[in-house]
Amino acid sequence: MALSDFDLVLFGGGGDLAMRKLLPAMYARDRGNDLPATARILCIGRHDWTTEQFLEAVEKNSKPHVKGESLDEKSWTSFCKRIVYVKMDGSDAATYSALAAALRNDPKITRVFYLATPPSLFATICNNLSQAGLATPESRVVLEKPLGRDLASAKQINAEVGRVFSESQIFRIDHYLGKEAVQNLLALRFGNVMFEPLWRRDWISDVQITIAEEIGIGSRAGYYDTSGALRDMLQNHLLQLLCIVAMEPPVCIEPNAVRDEKLKVLRSLKAFTPTTLRQNVIRGQYRGGHVQGTEVPSYRKEPGANPNSRTETFVALKAEIDSWRWTGVPFYLRTGKRMADSLAEIVVRFKPLPHSIFAQSASSQPNCLVIRLQPDEGLQLNLMAKIPGDGMRLKPVELELDFRETFKMPRMEAYERLLLDVLRGQLTLFMRSDELEAAWEWVEPILKYWEEEEVEPMPYTSGTWGPAAASALIGRDGLQWREEALPEN
Repeated sequence: MALSDFDLVLFGGGGDLAMRKLLPAMYARDRGNDLPATARILCIGRHDWTTEQFLEAVEKNSKPHVKGESLDEKSWTSFCKRIVYVKMDGSDAATYSALAAALRNDPKITRVFYLATPPSLFATICNNLSQAGLATPESRVVLEKPLGRDLASAKQINAEVGRVFSESQIFRIDHYLGKEAVQNLLALRFGNVMFEPLWRRDWISDVQITIAEEIGIGSRAGYYDTSGALRDMLQNHLLQLLCIVAMEPPVCIEPNAVRDEKLKVLRSLKAFTPTTLRQNVIRGQYRGGHVQGTEVPSYRKEPGANPNSRTETFVALKAEIDSWRWTGVPFYLRTGKRMADSLAEIVVRFKPLPHSIFAQSASSQPNCLVIRLQPDEGLQLNLMAKIPGDGMRLKPVELELDFRETFKMPRMEAYERLLLDVLRGQLTLFMRSDELEAAWEWVEPILKYWEEEEVEPMPYTSGTWGPAAASALIGRDGLQWREEALPEN
């Protein structure tokens, strides 16, 4: 689908997200010949720079994040000609005349306002755009997470932005939904008849969703100490992945058909009780240790961090879905920093054989489907097979689909795909307001419990898989996290 001409306006255009992700993503799509010849990128900032001076910052801070194999000087120079720097303050209505002068006054040109700013500025920027006459019925706005700190603030953001832009104009972005493996999960579930009869409580034992990072908080202490892993990762990324795994088949792939089914999952999540909050939610914080052989400090000794902070860098919990398809199937969600490895994966584990005709030791491992989101996107189906030779001896084997090897073509990064969808006006991979609020409604009791009970995060050593209590959480059900269940080499 060809794109129409556009002006993409990046509020926070000189910030970390724009430099590391957004501008490299737009360069990749420009080099892929997806952008109209006259399309532009307007970067908003408060520095008293000319466009030429801003491009020097782009050269220094953004160009190194372009994938090496796709970078060539001619294409980069051509791309940079699309960039216009606009000096203004998004919180000051009087400065919007500079943006108005920079935008092209043509109703055929799509205007996209990307708010790569703190959420406290969302309403202010939208109101200022409206007062300046720049928010037209055809324009679009993109909201970066975090979308609120709790249910009340999420509702406030939705209401304030909604006074300027209609729901069909609002793109609440979650970059995990732009990953190739996540969309292949939709294809796997709804494009293959063989999985549908098995995708239910009768055959599935449990589902594990893990997003683990080796890195610490780096220079983000100012943000992270007021957010934590629950707000930063679980409320959005992990719950969205859970929805795609657990949703019923939509009637079509159109945005509201898909989002209606995701909303049903969120509304079917079993509410926490005081007992399940204590038993089924683990809060952790990393201490000093070694990651890949390098010594790293504890969270409380990171630059800028509060030395007495109770902010969690790890969360593991057990979720349950009250529906005919999923009642009785536990969903284990886990995310953390300074973990033993960097990975994001979904593990769908099937029930053991009801009866084995082989030696008991040979058939002890149930089948499982592993959907890898990073670092290498792909699918892996674990099966039992006979070992060649005399006797009926079985061992686990893997059927593997590596997207890079199977599809000999360049892969889009998540932000590349999502930015193209914004420019096309395609909403399927973006959250609707009621989805956002339903997610916060389920998560908020955890936040209140931690605050009211002054729950201290459990310490865990950097370079491990989190607090021992996370293993105990899943162990109470006679299960193990995938890395614990893998056979020793």
